[in-house]
Parts: sequence; C-alpha cells; structure tokens
Amino acid sequence: MGIRRSIISRIAIVYFVLLLFGVVVVFKMISVQQIKNERWEKIAKNLSENTVIVEPNRGNICADDGSVLATSVPGYYVRIDLAAEGVKRVYANESDSLAYFLSRFFGDASRQEYNRRLNEAYRSGNRGFMLTPRKIDYTELQELKKFPILRRGRFGGGMIVEQENKRITPLGILAYRTIGGLNKGAYGGVHGNIGYTGLEGAYEQYLKGEEGISYKQNLSGRWVTRTEIEPRDGMDVITTINVKLQDIAESALYKQLKITDADWGTTILMEVETGEIKAVANLGLENGDYYENYNYALGHAGCYEPGSTFKLVSLMAALEDGVVDTSDVFDTGNGTWRNNGRTITDTHGYGKLTVKQIFEKSSNVGTAMVITSRYSSRPRDYVDRVFGFGINKPIGLEVKGEGQPYFKYPGDADWWGTTLGSMAYGYDSKMTPLQILNFYNAVANDGKMVKPHLVKEIRDKGALVKQFKTEIINPMIASKETIGKAQAMLKGVCLYGTGRTVTSEYFDVAGKTGTARVATGNTGYSGLYLASFAGYFPADNPKYSMIVTFNNPRNGYYGASIAGPVFKEIAEKVYASQILMENVPGDNSDEEIQLPDVKKGKSEYILRIAKELELKNVRGLPETELASVTREGGEIVLGDDNITPGIVPDVRGMGVSNAIFLLENAGLHVKIKGVGKVTLQSLNPGEKCRPGQTVYLTLS
Repeated sequence: MGIRRSIISRIAIVYFVLLLFGVVVVFKMISVQQIKNERWEKIAKNLSENTVIVEPNRGNICADDGSVLATSVPGYYVRIDLAAEGVKRVYANESDSLAYFLSRFFGDASRQEYNRRLNEAYRSGNRGFMLTPRKIDYTELQELKKFPILRRGRFGGGMIVEQENKRITPLGILAYRTIGGLNKGAYGGVHGNIGYTGLEGAYEQYLKGEEGISYKQNLSGRWVTRTEIEPRDGMDVITTINVKLQDIAESALYKQLKITDADWGTTILMEVETGEIKAVANLGLENGDYYENYNYALGHAGCYEPGSTFKLVSLMAALEDGVVDTSDVFDTGNGTWRNNGRTITDTHGYGKLTVKQIFEKSSNVGTAMVITSRYSSRPRDYVDRVFGFGINKPIGLEVKGEGQPYFKYPGDADWWGTTLGSMAYGYDSKMTPLQILNFYNAVANDGKMVKPHLVKEIRDKGALVKQFKTEIINPMIASKETIGKAQAMLKGVCLYGTGRTVTSEYFDVAGKTGTARVATGNTGYSGLYLASFAGYFPADNPKYSMIVTFNNPRNGYYGASIAGPVFKEIAEKVYASQILMENVPGDNSDEEIQLPDVKKGKSEYILRIAKELELKNVRGLPETELASVTREGGEIVLGDDNITPGIVPDVRGMGVSNAIFLLENAGLHVKIKGVGKVTLQSLNPGEKCRPGQTVYLTLS
C-alpha cells in the first residue's frame, strides 16, 4: 500500500510539473502574439514607413549610330513636413503667403484653394504633404526653394525633395510613336513609370533596371538615409533607326500632308537584305496640325484594303501557278466590265493589254479578268497560293499593337460571287502598310522574305548583352522565274506606267501605285481614298524598300500624285546620302586623324575604364561626381570638377544626357539642335548665368 501511494505521489508531481510547464508555454505564446502585439506592429510600421525604394536610371533608346532618341533626366516632387517644429513656429504667419506663391507658380488652383489644402493637412499633422501637382525640373526646384516657409530649408522649413527621373526625347517628335511612352498608372501605379507603348513597352525588361532599397534612420534627432541594396540601372536599346533618314522621311511626309490635307500619312523605309527599319514616320491630323499621334504603319487604325498595290500579289499567284504569263493578252474593252452583277471600272479604256501592261497601267478590269478566268472554278487554289506567300499572318514585330491581316476564304459566310474579282485588285481584304511593304521587300530581295525589325542590340554600359540578327521568314516565297517577272513588271510601272513620275533621273525605281476607296462603316464607299506607293530602289540592285500611304487626301487621291512625290523625294535623298557615299573613294593620305580631347566626364566611368584597360599613365583620384581631364606630357591627369551655381559649365564633347544633366543642375533651360555630341554651346563656359536662362546646344 505504501509503495502504491509513493508511486501515485510521484506521478502527481510529474503531472503537476508538466501542467505548469504547459501553462507557461501557453502564456508566453499569448504574450508574444497579443500582449506585445502593439510593439511588433510599431516595429513593422516603422520599417515600412522608413523603407525607401531607390529608383534606377532607365536605359536609353538610341539610333543605329548611338544618338540618343529617349533618355532620362532628373525631375523633382516637393513635399512639406507640416508637423516639423520649424514649420509650426512660422506657419500662422507665412502659410497664406506660401499659398499665394504656389497658386501663382503652378496656376492650377486659386490661393484660397491652396490655403484650404494646407490648413487641412496642417491640422491633421501631415508629415509629407505634396506641394507640386506635377514633376518640376531643376530650375523650378531652385525657384520653389525661395517660397515662404520652404526657404528655411529642410529642417527649418520641413521641405522634402523627391527626385524622379523624367523621360525626354531630345530630338522632339522624331520617331516618337515608334519610341513609345511610359504609363505611371499601369498595374495600379505600384511600379512607377513603366514602358507602355512602342519600344519603351516592348523592351521594358531591359530598360527598367532593378530597384534599390534604402532605410531612413533617426540618429540623435537627424534623419539619415542608409542604402542597403544599390539600384541597377537599365540597359540601352540600340535601334535600327537612322536619325538622318528618319528626318528625311518625316520632313517629306509632313510637307505633303500639308499640301494634300489628308487625315494621316505614314512612310516606312527598310533595308532590303536585313529587314532593318531605318525610318518610320507616322503623322496624324490633330488640332489643325500633324503629329506622331498613332502608329499607322503597323497598328489597327492603319489596316485598310490595300487596293492596287495588292495586284502584285494576285498576278504573282497566277504566274507561280503557271496559269498565265506576262505576255498573255486580255481585252479590257472600254474600261467597264460586269462581274457577277458588280461593275468593275478603270480610269481609261485600254482595250487589249498583255498581263505586264495590265499591271503597268494598273487596270482593275484586266487584273479581275486574269484571276476570275483562271480561278473561278477553283477559288481555293488562288487564296491558298496567296496565303502561301505568308501575307495572311501578322509579322510579329517587337512593338505591340500590330493590325491583323484579313482575307476572305471560299466557303466563308461572307464569300460572294463577286469576292474573287474584288480580291484580285485589292478589296475584300485588309493589310497594314508594313505588311504590304514586307511582301515588296521579299520581291526586291530575290524572293527571300526577312522579318522587319527595329532593334539591333541591347547594351549594358557599352557592353553587348544581346544582338538581334536578321530572321528569315521564308527563304523563297516563289520561284526565281516568277520573282524575275515580278521585278520586271514593277520596273515597268515606273518606266511606262502609272509610276512614271516617281522614277528618278539618277537611278531606276521599281514599284506600284495604289489608289483604294475606303469603306466607312455601313455606308459603303463614300468618296474617301487611300493613296499609296510601294517599291524599292535602285531597281537593278535594291538597297532599300519603302511604302508611302495617305488616308483621305482632300486635294487629289491618286497614289502616283499623292504618295509618289514623297517616295521620290525620300529615295533621292537617301540615295545621295547613303548609297552614293558608300561608293566615294576613301582618302588614302597619310595625314594623322586628330581625335577630339575629352575634357570632362563622370569620375566613376573614367576610373572604371582606366582599370579595365589597365592604363598605367592615368593619375589623380577625383572625389567629385565629375572629373576634369587634362594631359601633361604622356600622362592623363584627373582632377575634381565641381558644378558652380551661376556659372555656365563646359559641356562641349559630351553626350546629350550628361550635357542636359549638367546644364539643368546649373539652373539653365536647354534647347538642342542636331544629333551626336555637343560641338557648340551658346553660352560660353565659365561665364555667369541667371536661373532659367536658355542655352542652345549644337550637336554633330
């Protein structure tokens, strides 16, 4: 009995100890989760509120020679800590004056409205009230610092400055729709400015870079920022666009749009062999003038019935199937022909014409006769041959928003008895200008269809990351015999047919005029036209292909008279500036080429390059962001180079991005002319300047 009582006592003691231990564990769990919950929430809140995302510098978009098409320069937002002690001391006396200056500076609201906003934020103890309704530049920031309360600085005036890079296009609207834009509202705005359209959107993953992280800490009443993760700047996108050719194309298109009063116009210049798009201009009517407001070259709004430029496709289908030859004769009569109840007309009655002449004179009647006479009993063979050329599928250009080509197919609900004849000369189908050009480029390239592209390389601080080579879509869209006949027909158009005014006295052009009526909703064809010219040059040794398209021109509508002059002007200028220059004999003189001196640059980059190249003749370790570069004997000497407020910096020999950064930080407004590096600046280096003064830079 005693032994049993002893065992029970021991078990009771163990049970009691375990129970006590369990109670302690439960108590601690509750303590951690609830009793100290307030403390952990405070710590979490402190971490989240004091964590600062450091935005990387967005990469540049450059032309084929490295000229900057889009870059980022600093922009600023300004907030005010209305709970700061310095602000509290002066708020009652100076808040009304601050509201007055803000209203006058931004002009978006009255002084009373600014006063109301400030007072409401002040009463709530807002520690980061936004003062700037938009992003401001460096010059505007310096002006804002002089406003009441704010002029007392960061601590006395509660001024908080947030820097955010501003995207600019130094060359204005040149290729603007191709470059594209950013959208701050994408994904709810949580990712800031991201690429949305054009190349900005297509290459966002390379351009955006990687964000860094900093923490704000209060050390003895003074806030300091500590960087934990450095941001990684975005990479540069090197495009195929040639600035000189882009300027030629855009200028010629704009001039003709003003003459013809069209709704919009587009032109694309492409290298035949590589598919590199060297220029693409899109100008639409907006508020009485023409701007790059939509990418008509490849977008849905530019996808129309191609009209007579499609006759090349139809006749090549018949030639490739062997059902017709260019010497076969068809009687087009007086230019009017009834096809299954629909009347097809020509501008003139041509009588009997060979197939080649039908194409040269752009006879609707003749083309419809050729196709219907050979395919009326087997229309699928015709459409299948057309599809075999690969034109029924989107090209898949890197830029989003490509228009979907549209073709009817025998057996579809909308395939009528008249469809075959209409389709033969460019109706009952839709294509974008780029899709049409891609087919013509394949003919110029002896049958090889290559994929058009806008980007050559991705570079990270100059180092090659990715290269985009020519992609072959179809090594041979048709037989050599058919391609040869097509080339002869295209050349004949410009020698004997509707394109005679387009050919140049300096070289032969091959191409096709296009004049298509435009259907408008349910009202059918009501007097609107699409005028175009597609072709290539020089005809016997093609280097470039090109298409020019005008929508709804009001002063004429024929492709030869509306689009033809633009094609000719661009072709002649491109021939003079590119093709002729390639054949100019080089200078074989022994004269040494003098390279321009580098006078200054970013200290980090200069030191990094010197280290990578293992240069032994570099001395000096600059502590400033910029370094001055001088030569002493056989050595390169680096020195500190400070930006002095009120003094014009020397930016000669610098790239656009660095020059703009320096000049704007000196308080100047910058205007740019040309491309390349800075050769001249209107304000002399070292002279005094006033904030807001304009400096003009000449680049070459």
